[in-house]
Amino acid sequence: MPEVKCNVIIDSCCDLPPAVIDVPGVELLRFPFIMDGEERFDDMFETMSAHDFYGRMRKGASCSTAQIPFPVLHDAFVRAAESGVPTVYLGFTSGLSGNFGTAQMLCEQVSAEYPDAELYAVDTRLASIAEGLLVFEALRQRAQGLTASELAAWAEEARFFVNEQFTLDELEWLKKGGRIPSTVAFAGSKLDVKPMMDISLDGKLSLAGVARGRKKGIRQLADYYKRRAAELGTGTHIVIGSADCPKDVERLKEELYKVDDTVLFLEASIGPVIGSHVGPGMLAIAFMGQDAREDLSVSDRIAKKVKGA
Repeated sequence: MPEVKCNVIIDSCCDLPPAVIDVPGVELLRFPFIMDGEERFDDMFETMSAHDFYGRMRKGASCSTAQIPFPVLHDAFVRAAESGVPTVYLGFTSGLSGNFGTAQMLCEQVSAEYPDAELYAVDTRLASIAEGLLVFEALRQRAQGLTASELAAWAEEARFFVNEQFTLDELEWLKKGGRIPSTVAFAGSKLDVKPMMDISLDGKLSLAGVARGRKKGIRQLADYYKRRAAELGTGTHIVIGSADCPKDVERLKEELYKVDDTVLFLEASIGPVIGSHVGPGMLAIAFMGQDAREDLSVSDRIAKKVKGA
């Protein structure tokens, strides 16, 4: 086995199963959330099950989220610097939270205080299981011997090849969070319209389309994989994320097997931070596939080139 040459800091918004990330040299930073006035920290549903969390939401529990506390981020980078091991932080998208901006600032500050330390902060521009897939693949690359600088460069390129899409069972939760107008949520519920959403290049939520009914939404997720998977029939890893809807997970797996019967599934629960905003019933897939930058229009590609992005 190649020598592991760096450590990795990740955060709980990656929504991966604890067993996947419980490996030496990986530190998990937990996002806080508040449920019915009680502050908790996202421990990947180890102390409260996903079923209990979403069950409380269904009964009307109020949920909100916050950034990782400043001292927690600072102390993590100090520990990394003092360890003497080059370290990469793979952070939750800056498009949905100010957390990465704070982390990047602290990473630079600690690097100035410890000039011999090798620290990197990478904005994954991804969330939930899409972020989780990037972390999963990054840990595989780390195990194969990438250095910290190589891993950071790899992540900054690989993030554009993470394909993700998800559907929601209800629009009510997005309405509560101010993501959509009340009139749209009302009309959607009456028409049984399920939004199909993804993450844009800058790491923000984007409406990809709609499905008339849950079953069609599940089929559209499988069709999305069929259109965008980099390779078929080669044991591709697909991460399936769900917010307490196990029957729908099985239906989605059946549809995906019809497309490619060699896929390998990694099942994950949508964590309380993302779950607080999307509510129970979210169903998502993520896989390595086509370069998202190729989806830009010619006009947008020119604009990005002019900006040097």
